[in-house]
Amino acid sequence: MAGLVYLKEERVDKPGEKFPVEAVFQVKGKVMPYVSRGGLKLEKALQVFNLDVADKLLLDIGSSTGGFTDCALQNGAKHSYALDVGYNQLAWKLRNDPRVTVMERTNFRYVTPTDFEQGLADFATIDVSFISLKLILPVLKTVLVSDGEVMCLIKPQFEAGKEQVGKKGIIRDAKIHLEVIEKITTFAITEGYTVLAVDFSPITGGEGNIEFIAHLKWDNKGKNHLSATDLAEIVTKAHTKLE
Repeated sequence: MAGLVYLKEERVDKPGEKFPVEAVFQVKGKVMPYVSRGGLKLEKALQVFNLDVADKLLLDIGSSTGGFTDCALQNGAKHSYALDVGYNQLAWKLRNDPRVTVMERTNFRYVTPTDFEQGLADFATIDVSFISLKLILPVLKTVLVSDGEVMCLIKPQFEAGKEQVGKKGIIRDAKIHLEVIEKITTFAITEGYTVLAVDFSPITGGEGNIEFIAHLKWDNKGKNHLSATDLAEIVTKAHTKLE
């Protein structure tokens, strides 16, 4: 139960509880617009990076429940490859949506262009755990159209050295966050991606970790549109907003 349903001023949060037919319920608070809160991350990226996914073919890497796919479809994407190494995680409504190709039990590191029956994607999202983006980005450029756009989640807890990660897998040091962002954006550039923008995720990850969203383009030019000062300011804003 989301805790948003009320009868008069009393919250209704017990599944199976019975009420009179004439009972009038109210929904208070903001209802989650997507199948998972992950959709809020892409929602922010679409807004702050001024991205347009209308009529785009999406590749959702690490789709899990499908928050990114749901957000993209609600914003006009024509189709989504919901790819995840796990299985039975994708929300039922997406699993049965003809605009979604379910690619569960799929390790992205070993995919090839022939795995994508609808054609190569022109927009990709990445939200993976326990694996570095350094293992994802080199493969992605082989299954993304030229000038395809990427929104990837940078998770410091999975990019930093083990000695930099605190108890319960939490990183609170802003210096480490900045170091990780610089490391990943530099790697993306060496792989031929152009780094267009970086911001912080509107919500924290598991255990409260601050995470970051990056906007890349696969154009084989490897340019950087951000300065070291830009990145430092983003990290500072993230800690001010989310700590």
